Amino acid sequence: MGRPSKYPTEFRTEAVRLVLTTDKSMAEVARDLGISDKTLAGWVRKDRAKQTADALPGALNEHERLELKRLRKEVADLKVEREILRKAAAYFAKETTR
Repeated sequence: MGRPSKYPTEFRTEAVRLVLTTDKSMAEVARDLGISDKTLAGWVRKDRAKQTADALPGALNEHERLELKRLRKEVADLKVEREILRKAAAYFAKETTR
């Protein structure tokens, strides 16, 4: 996982809103807020990508994506556990036939 953000989520959301709803350029908004224009551009790009993904028919919302990620990890863990149990069962079956 990456390092924690230097800026709170509310600040980033408000900065993106300013870029999208005002007549100011991205550089002007960044200068007014005291942040790098490259940083603000990254936030805007990420927000636009999220909006595009959410607008697709049948797209998952943020909570559904998090749930899907959690479930995929759980499935992977269960597959590892199943493989360990399968090998243990085979080992003990071989031991009892001796």
